[in-house]
Amino acid sequence: MKKITWLLPMVVSTLFVNAQRKTDRKTLTNLQMHIAYLSSDKLEGRRTGAPGEKLAADYISEQMRQIGLSPKGTADFLQSFTVKEGLEPAASCNFELNHKLLEAGTHYIPLPFTATKSAKGEVLPQANEPDNIWLINVADIDSTKYKSRLELYRKETATAAQSGATAVIFYNGGESSDLINSWLVQTAAGAIPAIWVDKDISKVLDDENANSFLIQLHTELKPVKRTGINVIGYIDNNAEHTIIVGAHYDHLGFGEDNNGLTKGHVLYHGANDNASGIAAMLEIARQLKASKLRHNNYLFVAFSGNEQGLSGSKYLAANSPVDLSTVNYMINLDMIGRLNPANGIQIAGVGTSPTWTQLLNGAVKDTKVVYNTSGIGPSDHTAFYRKNIPVLFFCTDREDFHQPGDVADKINYEGTLTVMKVVYDLIDKADNLQKLAFSATPDTLSGVTK
Repeated sequence: MKKITWLLPMVVSTLFVNAQRKTDRKTLTNLQMHIAYLSSDKLEGRRTGAPGEKLAADYISEQMRQIGLSPKGTADFLQSFTVKEGLEPAASCNFELNHKLLEAGTHYIPLPFTATKSAKGEVLPQANEPDNIWLINVADIDSTKYKSRLELYRKETATAAQSGATAVIFYNGGESSDLINSWLVQTAAGAIPAIWVDKDISKVLDDENANSFLIQLHTELKPVKRTGINVIGYIDNNAEHTIIVGAHYDHLGFGEDNNGLTKGHVLYHGANDNASGIAAMLEIARQLKASKLRHNNYLFVAFSGNEQGLSGSKYLAANSPVDLSTVNYMINLDMIGRLNPANGIQIAGVGTSPTWTQLLNGAVKDTKVVYNTSGIGPSDHTAFYRKNIPVLFFCTDREDFHQPGDVADKINYEGTLTVMKVVYDLIDKADNLQKLAFSATPDTLSGVTK
């Protein structure tokens, strides 16, 4: 009888290990299923506001429903928000420089007061003639007499039109394309086409050895309203506090927003960025739903608009379905599918609560970790840090970042499971604690390797 009693712990341990292995195999299968679908050609890169984003949102909401999460959006699991409302170049926009077709939104942007007109001519450098297109070097203009850069462009265009210019092209402006695009709101059109060009085209127009430029252009702006969709599920444990676990599901589509690192119309699959984070979030939700961790409620958010200035997480933080003052902490999973043991897991936000270091030391086992203190970063946790909520941002290697080669076949699924286990163990270890205290951090990231 004593021998049987001695063997009992070994039997229980073996059964637990076998059960854990079975659970891990099921989780790995689910991770592969989620990432394969979300990064498939069918979803066309999940660009915010595009049909592929809607397919992804439908998939995520259905997974949340199957897990048993409660819908927490404004329309079932979905929360819509406006990404952009204003103007954008119409399909009829055209700009040829020396018979080379330039790309609207990349090489040039029609200014908000441009006329819907065409113009063409052989243009001499530094010779602005009546009845021809004018090239205006912004670097030569005294900008101090204008209230803003937008006013500068508007008034210089009006002056050129009064002097007989058929169109104006501004070069050497120095602004970012993002700033110019931010000006594209509803406005009254001017008398002539007005175009801003980027630094590459500015170099061409500023070439002292150029004899002339053959230019043909047509400008037209069209109204646009672009919306995104956050997907939100909830586990209500009737607890005082709520934990937010989030990941963004949008990506770059075919590069229409010019934020990919490959030129031209190519499909960005976004397996690591960020189908991996969504897959992990769904599986963590599945595990928490089946768990006995009841001291917090759980809000699971699949953000869109990450690639458009983190617009989805900003909107949710301003229009939260739960009172943010009751939020315990927020965990953000972004690009966790390329774990390389040599580089480890990158975890940012460690300085946003004095409790994080102790909890992480207990949750991270046999895995290299690089800690960053700051709660500010280029992902969706930032909006919650700015609401004085402790945050953690989990990430792994960024190979193929914003490249078409970010595909499902390159995902380290065992590594993704490793990150998942760290997050789950962290939530488990914090379950019986009081609401985590918040600490402000420097805005710049500073890494510490464990």
